[in-house]
Amino acid sequence: MSSRQHQARHDSGPAEPGSSAPDGRADSSKTALFAAVRNEPTNATAGEESERILLPVATPARTRAAVAELLRPHRILAVAGFTIMVIATAVGLLTQPLLGRIVDIAAGQRPPDALTTTVLLLAAVAVVQGLTTAVGLSLVSRLGESLLAQLRERFIERALGLPLEEVERAGSGDLTVRVTGDVSLTAEAVRHALPELARSLLAIVLTLGALAVLDWRFLLAALLALPVQLHTARWYVRRAVPLYAKQRIANGAQQQQLLDTIGGSSTVRAFRLEKEHTEQVEERSRAVVGLTMRGVHLVLRFYSRLHIAEYIGLTAVLGTGFLLVRADAASVGTATAAALYFHSLFGPVNSALVLIDDAQSAVAGLSRIIGVADRPLPKQPNRPLIPKDASVAVSDVSHSYRSGHQVLRDITMELHPGERVALVGASGAGKTTLAKLIAGIHEPAEGHIALGAVPLHHIGPGAIRRTVALITQETHVFAGPLADDLRLARPDATDDELRAALDRVDALAWVEALPEGLGTVVGEGGHRLSGGQTQTLALARLVLADPPVVILDEATAEAGSTGARALEKAVARAIDGRTALIVAHRLTQAAAADRIVVMDAGRIVETGTHDELCNANGPYAILWEAWSGSRRARDEAGLPEFPAHSPAIAPTGI
Repeated sequence: MSSRQHQARHDSGPAEPGSSAPDGRADSSKTALFAAVRNEPTNATAGEESERILLPVATPARTRAAVAELLRPHRILAVAGFTIMVIATAVGLLTQPLLGRIVDIAAGQRPPDALTTTVLLLAAVAVVQGLTTAVGLSLVSRLGESLLAQLRERFIERALGLPLEEVERAGSGDLTVRVTGDVSLTAEAVRHALPELARSLLAIVLTLGALAVLDWRFLLAALLALPVQLHTARWYVRRAVPLYAKQRIANGAQQQQLLDTIGGSSTVRAFRLEKEHTEQVEERSRAVVGLTMRGVHLVLRFYSRLHIAEYIGLTAVLGTGFLLVRADAASVGTATAAALYFHSLFGPVNSALVLIDDAQSAVAGLSRIIGVADRPLPKQPNRPLIPKDASVAVSDVSHSYRSGHQVLRDITMELHPGERVALVGASGAGKTTLAKLIAGIHEPAEGHIALGAVPLHHIGPGAIRRTVALITQETHVFAGPLADDLRLARPDATDDELRAALDRVDALAWVEALPEGLGTVVGEGGHRLSGGQTQTLALARLVLADPPVVILDEATAEAGSTGARALEKAVARAIDGRTALIVAHRLTQAAAADRIVVMDAGRIVETGTHDELCNANGPYAILWEAWSGSRRARDEAGLPEFPAHSPAIAPTGI
């Protein structure tokens, strides 16, 4: 799911900019870089692009239905929690009448002994309410955490199963914000807003009922505040829902821009584009700040309207109490209890309405999570077929990420079992796209691809992953012991099998030299590995997984000139006995292959062995002569294979 790295790669082989993105571009940052270099405008603004390529978002109706589906297995827990919360709230409502009784005792000038029973009852109410509230909140919290855990698991399962082209089209920023910001926002709402909202709504309903029990006229007086509160809530929701949705989109765009700028820092520096990228970051950050300030102003106006409703209701209740007491229709204590009831509504009503703020933001995040969680898992064929051998056949394949922009045109080629075929071509020739089609990451728009004489759609995604391994330069090192990182390929592998795999790719020596050998913690927060070491780990995982077909897409690009020779040797040992398709960024890899396929503008223009193509004086011969000539010149001058930060070669690495 990672996008291609945006950095200048200091090698002589042709890279393929934009091949990793579904629309022919690596991402929006890369488009901006090319536009800046060529002095061309970009095709779309950030806002237009975000609207066009975002991952799906669930509708409000679907969001509610998904929550109901998650809640269904926990009905008993939900009913128990709700019942106990009702009991706790009802017990707490006895406080106001007891306080009113104290007022009546004082107004009647009765002896202090008359307060004893009332005070003891107040203490009992406090204890019982505290215990039941604790139990009820515990059950509600357990319910919320259970729902959240289910949602997270489903989200991660679907996110990992998303078509890579869809993730690349949306940009990693959109998915990153959903995995981090939206999930955290929803979790915070479940842990805090949900229990508080349940308490507030119960308190409102039961308090209004208690007012009616005291005297129906108190209830009518209190309800005078309701129209203002309902109008305020409706006014707020109409404005808050679209505003928070825009905020989530703006956050995703900002995250994407930051990832693009930091990830492509080498290219940005090489082309002196620091100012342009800084301006893009500032622009998207300014958009986020602007939307946030709009939200702040909206909340302030929301609170001011709530205060007006409180003053109206309290004035009405106090006025009603005065009239009833003067007419001897109610005691001073009863009027006091009514005023205390309405005053006690300030907290629950304000909390409930304020929680609308959290709820709208959480619902916006939740709909984005469910939009991904609702995606169907990759379809498996009803009767999957098993490839007969390790051959690969590509027949009349054409492909485009956008209508009218073909990346591949009428590609027909075949890889025999155990054969090593190198793909060579200039940047943008379509090499990476073809590699991803064979690996089953994308489906060809036209034509078909077969593994072992079986079409890919008859094999199924799971079987394809077991049959074909794709290794790129973007190998990830997971945080944890190095042995665990290797066992991703084969969980039941023993330490001896891990060492054998490392030895096969000439990595055992440096692994054993680590502080704790296989037990050394690597990745974030652990021992840092070089680019070459990271790639040898990927090759060791390849040996452990033991797939019959291997695709290497510039898998030695991170090693540098010296490390590349050692890494190419490790690659040769790792793929020995397997069918291999090598997207060659160094022509020495092509020269060592059994056969070379030369691509240009999405077509195959030449195929043959290294000697055959050199003698043919075609495109490959021109590439080889230019490449070998530049190497000889560097060797004679005593220069490294590729000078660091060379603007002349930076475009091939964008």
